[in-house]
Amino acid sequence: MDAERNDLPSATEGPFSRTELVIGKEGLALLERSTVAVVGIGGVGSWAAEAIARAGIGHLVLIDDDSVCVTNLNRQVIATRSSLGRPKVDAMRDRILDINPGARVEAIEARFGPDTADRLIGPGLDYIVDAIDSISSKVALILRARELGIPIVSSMGTGNKLDPTRLEIADISETSVCPLARVMRRELRKRGVESLKVIYSREEPVHAYADTATGKARRSVPGSISFVPPAAGLIAASVVVRGILDSANKKAQEEG
Repeated sequence: MDAERNDLPSATEGPFSRTELVIGKEGLALLERSTVAVVGIGGVGSWAAEAIARAGIGHLVLIDDDSVCVTNLNRQVIATRSSLGRPKVDAMRDRILDINPGARVEAIEARFGPDTADRLIGPGLDYIVDAIDSISSKVALILRARELGIPIVSSMGTGNKLDPTRLEIADISETSVCPLARVMRRELRKRGVESLKVIYSREEPVHAYADTATGKARRSVPGSISFVPPAAGLIAASVVVRGILDSANKKAQEEG
């Protein structure tokens, strides 16, 4: 009976054969030659890194100084009971290599911030994903990318949100409602940055319930759920892959 089935992959098909049907052989080769940095391997960044790896990007740079903890289990692709306590970048690297052993993955366990930006982000990157929570660190990363001329997509707030279909790609000048985007607009404008590609949501933040242990709302820690940060990460991956392919196509057209 199995001999009659035609939906099984042939022996010649590889892990990216279905991707090749979408972007072509040259597109797949281009992604394999590309280098992408993901800064912040959390609810957004871990899913972005995995989707970028599954798309066939050949070289990934992962930057984060945190370790997997129990509160990550609800939303981060690297968070399992067996990974608790491990550095996030190590868990992400191992997961990517299990998917694509041929990938080159740099796992940098370090805090990204204004004082480490020059050391951690250098030339040679084709795209950067900003999945950091800290405003000062986000600003530093965006300025560093701008300095080096590296395309970047920045994730705005995904905490206290329930509807992933409200996420969208926009220039930061067009954003509204999102509290993080509002602060980032102001901080970037101070530094002469008027334009930035972001992923954000106009969904109003949900009501924060009280902490069961203290009976008080934990205002400093946003709530999160299993499907909003991952959706933002997948969108970020699509921005990166389409951006790399579009840039190559545009260059080819210009060269005639």
